[in-house]
Amino acid sequence: MGQEINLTLFNDDHFAHFHKNLQLETQHLKSVIEQKQLSELPPTAGFEIEAWLIDDAMQAAPNNASFLQNLNDPLAFPELAKFNIELNGVPKRLTADVFSTLHKNLLATWDKSCHHAKELDNHILIIGTLPTLKPSDMTLANMSDMNRYRVLNEQILNARGKPINLDIVGQEHLKFDHYDVMLESATTSLQLHTQIPLTQAHHFYNASIIASAAIVASCANAPYLFGKSLWHESRIPLFEQAIETGGYGGAAHGPLKRVSFGSDYARASIMECFQENLEHFPVLLPELFDDPIDNFEHLRLHNGTIWRWNRPLIGFDADHTPHIRIEHRTPSAGPTIIDSIANAAFYYGLTIDLSNEIMANGIPLPFTQAKDNFYQAARFGLDGNIVWFDGNKQNLQKLIQTDLLSRARKGLQFLQVDHKDIDTYLGIMEQRIANKQTGSQWQRQFIQQQGKNFQDMTKAYLAHQYSELPVSRWDIS
Repeated sequence: MGQEINLTLFNDDHFAHFHKNLQLETQHLKSVIEQKQLSELPPTAGFEIEAWLIDDAMQAAPNNASFLQNLNDPLAFPELAKFNIELNGVPKRLTADVFSTLHKNLLATWDKSCHHAKELDNHILIIGTLPTLKPSDMTLANMSDMNRYRVLNEQILNARGKPINLDIVGQEHLKFDHYDVMLESATTSLQLHTQIPLTQAHHFYNASIIASAAIVASCANAPYLFGKSLWHESRIPLFEQAIETGGYGGAAHGPLKRVSFGSDYARASIMECFQENLEHFPVLLPELFDDPIDNFEHLRLHNGTIWRWNRPLIGFDADHTPHIRIEHRTPSAGPTIIDSIANAAFYYGLTIDLSNEIMANGIPLPFTQAKDNFYQAARFGLDGNIVWFDGNKQNLQKLIQTDLLSRARKGLQFLQVDHKDIDTYLGIMEQRIANKQTGSQWQRQFIQQQGKNFQDMTKAYLAHQYSELPVSRWDIS
């Protein structure tokens, strides 16, 4: 959801004081990292899953205030649009029966959420982009009633100085202008969090960057937007363009973008990302806090307005020791709860294995190549071709089958995850890759066979989602 703020009107003094506090907290974080005072607890897994509220006609239903009030669950939050919600998992040590436990807990929240949605004559849908969404849904009237979103909208549009130009070329071409940040609400994701020991944090961050291509392709679930067939994972260009504003030195067209793949690996320390935040990105939400400097309130709020696809975060252990989390933002939401847990298992296992390799042998892929791989994978899915460690171009489906699934298994074994959990959730990924049936592929096959009826497709998708059968086993009906 992002951190709520109390004020909606700010003056130059607010921005100046915030920036001064941000400088102090960034310097303090640097000192804390250099003195190795951040948490070294073993890896811990958590997640956020964004979802849609839709009505019986499969249209977006702007009811999240009523839904959340009735649900009254501390794990559920509003998102930017009134037709979006966020469900959170309870963090768990990344070992033993972690995935079956996360699955069980999420299903309990999910079942309760679906029950309360039905009381409003609504349904909950987990999908990357809603196929029935209309441009007319993207209005400020459908923005959730939170100060954070109103101020972000104002500040981003002020920084741009012109409308948002959406221009995505995929199988078809989508191009139009929009006048607020509501386009961002058309993207719903599974955000995977990993609390990682400080000594491993920048290696895990770099590994997450390298893993991004395989994850975004294997979890693709967003081929359609406003009736157009675009990328396998259209969330990627949509989110980047919906909040397209840069850093210092050029406003909307600055050298660094607030939504991006990032500018480089963290070469020596995860601190490099927070230093870049300070040096390159103007403050958007200058809310002032009186908390002690070691709460990092200004740094954390500022960091929450910079949306790298792999984003380092500052959190706290139970004893208030600060820790590093890496938030991986590339997977779509859905198609089912069990698919979501399988996506998490593949990501955690693959990234841990790559992290171990990086620590042993150094970074095996230039950053520019990892970045190019990511966008190729987002556009073409499992049909994409990327350049891997040997410098040769490889088909993604084949690479995942012949190398990356076994790496993921090795990574989970290193974490001492239960063999049953490994077999169950990586088995789902193995079948999905073998069948080459991601959520995006299923949606495209449905439209090819049944015609361009997005309402019927969404109804069929919803029925399959309720069945809890993995997407690899869905038929076209």
